[in-house]
Amino acid sequence: MIIDAHAHLWKKQAGIVCGKPVYDVGRGRSNFGGEIKQMMPPYMTDGENNVERIIANMDYAQVSGAVITQEYIDGNQDSYLIEAKAKYPDRIKICALYEEKEMGDISTFDGIKICAGRLADKNLLNHLYPFELADKYGKFISIDLADGDEQCDMMQEIIDKFPNLRIAIGHFAMVTRDGWLEQIKLAKNKNVYIESGGITWLFNSEFYPYPSAVDSINEAAELVGFDKLMWGSDYPRTMTAITYKMSYDFVVKSDKISEENKNLFLGENAVKFYGFGNLTVPEKIKNMVED
Repeated sequence: MIIDAHAHLWKKQAGIVCGKPVYDVGRGRSNFGGEIKQMMPPYMTDGENNVERIIANMDYAQVSGAVITQEYIDGNQDSYLIEAKAKYPDRIKICALYEEKEMGDISTFDGIKICAGRLADKNLLNHLYPFELADKYGKFISIDLADGDEQCDMMQEIIDKFPNLRIAIGHFAMVTRDGWLEQIKLAKNKNVYIESGGITWLFNSEFYPYPSAVDSINEAAELVGFDKLMWGSDYPRTMTAITYKMSYDFVVKSDKISEENKNLFLGENAVKFYGFGNLTVPEKIKNMVED
């Protein structure tokens, strides 16, 4: 069973980056703070990154469940994610977006997303509120830390304060940046895990089958164990370069990771961490180029 621990959805992109707007301009492209970027595959011509499309990709790639996180560059998608979960309650978990202010009712959400590297005030000790809220209501925290070890000491203080809080650190600790292993070490704490959303983006210059990404996964596992690592795709942005299946297939085909550890990384750890239940493996449907 395969679980995607890091994916995105939006009905209408209305985000911000470095104080400048991010919005759809058609053909899967977005104005990204004044620069045109291919934000989605070009066939997503209407600008919608909707739940029906990710479910279709999940079914095709035989991915059973996904965690829908959020990003400031897409704009707050809380309302749409509630709608999406109502359609596919067993297939997806959803995160409410923390925006450096009080949050509304989070009862429908499974977790809270903190874009720590994009906070105006990057001192995490000034942002205890979302951690307190998640701890109080039994939600998880999905957090993308600033590059390297900038926020690691602060993060450790918060972990010590909320030892029972489930925390998933995203983007595989920004693995290609100096100091990434300091983020990985945070997973030595009982309820802290690492998810690999964006790892194919970070190793894009090397491209499939990402041998250095595999080496980095093994390096992280040597520090914290494979039982603390989870796969994530960073859908749909990474799908501008590869297919959805390719975002995990490089792990499946690697001879440097045991079958047992592949199972932990690709799904078993995420089922445990996020509390997925009632999942099945989608039926394999042959495509037109297969015999």
